Parts: sequence; structure tokens; C-alpha cells
Amino acid sequence: MKFFFNKRREEEDFRKKTEIILELRRNAKEIRKDILKIIYKTKSPHIGSSLSCVDILTALYFRILKIYPSNPEFPHRDRFILSKGHGCPALYATLVRRGFFKKEILDKFAVDNGTLEQHPTCNISLGIEASTGSLGHGLSMGIGMAISGKYDKSNYRVFVLMSDGECNEGSVWEAAMFAPKHNLDNLIAIIDYNKIQAMNRTNEIVSLEPLVDKWKAFGWATHEINGHDFREIIETLEQVPFETDKPSVIVAHTIKGKGVSFMEDKVLWHFRHPNEEEYKAAWRELK
Repeated sequence: MKFFFNKRREEEDFRKKTEIILELRRNAKEIRKDILKIIYKTKSPHIGSSLSCVDILTALYFRILKIYPSNPEFPHRDRFILSKGHGCPALYATLVRRGFFKKEILDKFAVDNGTLEQHPTCNISLGIEASTGSLGHGLSMGIGMAISGKYDKSNYRVFVLMSDGECNEGSVWEAAMFAPKHNLDNLIAIIDYNKIQAMNRTNEIVSLEPLVDKWKAFGWATHEINGHDFREIIETLEQVPFETDKPSVIVAHTIKGKGVSFMEDKVLWHFRHPNEEEYKAAWRELK
């Protein structure tokens, strides 16, 4: 009898998890469609960088972050910093989907007298925690927030999403040394490791390998995941902090341009926007 109930509980848990993942996939698809629309409309760059981090953002905003769209300035909310600020179309589309602001505001992206710029400007009422875009700054800002949380005895956590190319910046490694010194186990860094940066593949510019071992050597608790597998993303994020008194870092292997086949893993889509024919082809894939 006990075996029967355990088995039934396992089946129910599996079914619930499957439903959650299917809902996350639906949200991610809608977010990708909004990214495509606003980038095509404004002829903006960075569609590949935006698409690669959608699944991470979807998991964070719909399952992990303690945030409150109806009260975005709640003092004990979790903080999220998009250090790879050029991927902000993904953040904006996610915030809309999560209910931080109305979809019409996306029409004010990258236009004169608009609301949403091509790199994030801090506006906590819209859910944007920090102004970013100059690469290498986000982790240090996250450290400041994490230290403040410790000082105030608040239980919020700080999540910082960085690009792999950003890890070329010396300021990242200064911050990486600083955080373990202060036992910041309320700090979680996530690296969007799509292996392409502005002009070439990351390993052709400055090789980062062995990336996981480097973070370990700097005193961080590390995990390595598939950044498009929702089950893996959520199970990993639910474990943070990975070790008491240590900051956590997740190296998420992703694909630049994920979701649109002809954009995937192509350097070109770091800076290029789709023309009308490409837009229609991408839309058909995402529909």
C-alpha cells in the first residue's frame, strides 16, 4: 500500500513538473516573438544575444525570483541585474510577460522620446534594477547590493546575468576575487555562455577555458548546465546557494540566436537585424 501511494505521488509530481515546463516553454516562445518584433521594427542589433538568454530569464522570472509586479519596490525583493545590457530586448519582453508593465510600452523601445533604451536604464517601477551596458560592471553592482542585504539583515538574493565575452573584462575578475572574501552566499552569477561575442567566436578572441575551474579557483561554488533545458535550469537555481558563505556561479551553455534556426550559432546575428523576408521566416518558426 505504501508503495502504491509513493508511486502515485511520484506520478503527480512528474505531471506537475511537466505542466510547469510546458508553461515556461509557452512563455519563452511569446518572449522570443516580442524580441523579434521590436528588433525588426526598430532595426536594432543584438537579436542573437537576446534570444540566447530567454530561457534563463523565463525560469528566473516565472519560477525563482521573489518579485512582486504589483509592488516592484518591495524592499525585500530579489534583485536581478542584466549585466549584458545589450540583451535588454529579452529583459523588456520578459518584464512585460511577467506583468511589470503593459505591452504597449514595448512600442517605446529604441525610438525618440521613448521609454526603453537600447541598454537598460534603472527604473525600479518597471522592474529594471540597474543601468547596464558597459560590460564588466554588473557583477560589481551586484556585490554592492549583496553586501547591503547582508548589512541590513535582509534575506533577498542578487542574481547577475553576464555574457561570456564580458568575462574578458578585468573588472569581472576583480569582483570575482572580492565576493568570496565577504562570504556573499546571497549572490548568484549566471554566465550566458553562447561562445560568440561581437566580432568572432569567444575562444578566437580570448579563450575562457577552463571557465568553471577558474571560478572555482577564485572561491566560488560552481554549477554547469544546459541553459535551454528548463528542468535543469530550475533544479539548479533552486539549490542556491550551493555552499554556505560562498557566492554561486552557474555556467549556462547556450546557443546564440536560440529559437530561430538560421540565426543560431552565427556571429552575424550579434549586430545585424532581420530584413522583411528574414523576419517572416523567423516568425513562422516561432509561431
